Amino acid sequence: MSTNVRVEVSESIATLTIDRPAVKNALNFETVQECHRALDELAQNADAGVLIITGAGESSFVSGADINDIRARTLDDGLAAINSSLFAKIERFPKPVIAAINGYALGGGCELALACDIRVAADTAKFGQPELGLGIIPGAGATQRLPRIVGMGWAKQLVLTGDIIDAKQALEIGLVTAIMPASQLQVRARELAKKILRQGPLAAKLAKLALNASARVDLDSGLLIETLAQSICYDSDDKLEGTTAFLEKRKPKFTGR
Repeated sequence: MSTNVRVEVSESIATLTIDRPAVKNALNFETVQECHRALDELAQNADAGVLIITGAGESSFVSGADINDIRARTLDDGLAAINSSLFAKIERFPKPVIAAINGYALGGGCELALACDIRVAADTAKFGQPELGLGIIPGAGATQRLPRIVGMGWAKQLVLTGDIIDAKQALEIGLVTAIMPASQLQVRARELAKKILRQGPLAAKLAKLALNASARVDLDSGLLIETLAQSICYDSDDKLEGTTAFLEKRKPKFTGR
């Protein structure tokens, strides 16, 4: 029975909530394992077309990794990439993932958000990578994903200084794509999810795959991946339905095939 993670599915939108408000939704080993199990189940759930990840309560998205866990970790724990493996699974999740950042997103919390496809935030949210102040580095993706999203200059400043920035600055540097009052965060996140759900699901899956590859491969390899993805789309039922619906001036009824 999960105690630190809640999952709800409605209107084809899954919401995964990190639910440890007493410790500002910090990630410990148990919570990470619960997230793995929830993601595995949601990946196979045909009723869930988009995933929203958020934190319980009003003050924190995920405040970071649990410091008690970090203090006890050894070299072997570091090599096990405990949090990094979870965030890689989120990045590779076969459906679009939206981070609805409702408060503090620090350390591992910021890295979790970086692994999501789209990040929207409450205007009260705070972001930062304060790990150097603990004598460690951001070891769950920030040294790689953060510069790809906000540029190397901002990434180095945030990591090397431990600065905490507010939602407005996060929007200015491209860390998030929208900010709004906290009371509207879930409403806006679901509106965004519904907009994604109107697109072809197979095309969305393949577009995410190609976009993720663009940060890892050279241009020619990326274009080849794009061409192969498009070829799959061309041979799909969704392409036939989408183009037919356009010509018939009606909404398409995609099946994901």
